[in-house]
Amino acid sequence: MRRYETIVIVDPDLGEEQRGVVFDKIRELIPQKGGLLVEFDEWGGRKLAYEIKKKQRGYYVRIDYCGGGDLVSEMERQFRIDDRVMKYMTILLDTEADMERIQEAMTQAEQEAEAAAAASESADPPETATEAVAEAAPVETEPETSPEPTESEAKKEEA
Repeated sequence: MRRYETIVIVDPDLGEEQRGVVFDKIRELIPQKGGLLVEFDEWGGRKLAYEIKKKQRGYYVRIDYCGGGDLVSEMERQFRIDDRVMKYMTILLDTEADMERIQEAMTQAEQEAEAAAAASESADPPETATEAVAEAAPVETEPETSPEPTESEAKKEEA
């Protein structure tokens, strides 16, 4: 099995529902062709380096997955057919990807994220930003003392 990364630029004028249709098609295609979706990272709308199809902006998505050459061919065929996809590029990351190790790493990362979320929920968050700073680094206060009078103040008091 090989590991690939594909960057896709979708038309930024599409609504969330229409983008979802394009992305769902990709998410369904990978397991159908015997692949494994490692990460689906939506970068969002960004300015393009150059104009594509008379557009200055694009909606970027990075797809990290494992599969064979037939999966890549089918994905790129889908991208060519779909007018909503402006550009795409696929890169081979690893020729001998171990799917079992990748799946184990994915499940471990999910468990760590769940544990971190549970830990953050159990701690009571401070109500304001100043309370957060006060909790993070408590400051010891010294008892207030009256400052020493200056020479001019001492002369005024004597008179």
